[in-house]
Amino acid sequence: MIKRTVCFSNPAYLSVKLNQLVVSFPDNEEKRAIPIEDIGVIILDNQQITLTQSVLVKLLENNAAIITCNSSHHPIGLQLCLDGNTLQSERFQKQIYASEILKKSLWQQTIQCKIYNQAMLLQTLSVPIKNMLLWSKSVLSGDSKNHEARAAAYYWENVLQSHENFRRERFGEYPNNFFNYTYAILRAVVARNLVASGLLPTLGIHHKNKYNAYCLADDIMEPYRPYADKLVLQTIEKYPLKEELDREIKAMLLTLPVIDVKINKQTRPLMIAVAETTASLSQCFAGKIRKIKYPVF
Repeated sequence: MIKRTVCFSNPAYLSVKLNQLVVSFPDNEEKRAIPIEDIGVIILDNQQITLTQSVLVKLLENNAAIITCNSSHHPIGLQLCLDGNTLQSERFQKQIYASEILKKSLWQQTIQCKIYNQAMLLQTLSVPIKNMLLWSKSVLSGDSKNHEARAAAYYWENVLQSHENFRRERFGEYPNNFFNYTYAILRAVVARNLVASGLLPTLGIHHKNKYNAYCLADDIMEPYRPYADKLVLQTIEKYPLKEELDREIKAMLLTLPVIDVKINKQTRPLMIAVAETTASLSQCFAGKIRKIKYPVF
């Protein structure tokens, strides 16, 4: 079942009644109800949103990812369920004691797929990709030669052709805000599915920042980033004069979880593909398989 991504950008009061998320607006007597079991990601993007404790409990019990935004509409918080899988303790142990050899192999596969997907997106923009394909095939265990950085430099020089001097920076100028917002959605989708697969999003296979609670999510989302980038490019093309994250822009970027991707030679919504990826990662940690399943353009 494809879960919904719900964003609240206006003042609202959220409560629960009969397993429904009940939404009330201060300037409107009409109330809306959304089945909580249908929600996969919920984004709280207004400083005047009030919600009850039961809302948080019910959302987390149904393994929804809750994103909180600051006054600048930048996602700054992510809440996940701590009890998302019946075999969670066993799978935590497998993850914690995974060998460095396995983790380096998984990172190699991750970067190979990321660079390949970046290359395929560049190809749709008529950018030469021979070097990207070579770098993808040349990634060693643990990406010891850092082909990811080399490919990233070429990729960002060419992917946004409508902005000649664009620099990809987290807190940079437009359209960095579009990329940041879309990556936050992607990160939440990945983190949510890691929990559902009984894994701990904190323990990465490559990222190890002690201040980052979602290192594994940041690892696993890498091959999916080009899909987010493609959606951002489509949004910029459709709304070339808009530089702020208004309602129309957000509505388009929020379609990310349901865009089609190809995984295992089948077309799946991105959210379902991520579930296949995280399930395969759990199997890798358990020693049942050696190859993680990722989508390819």
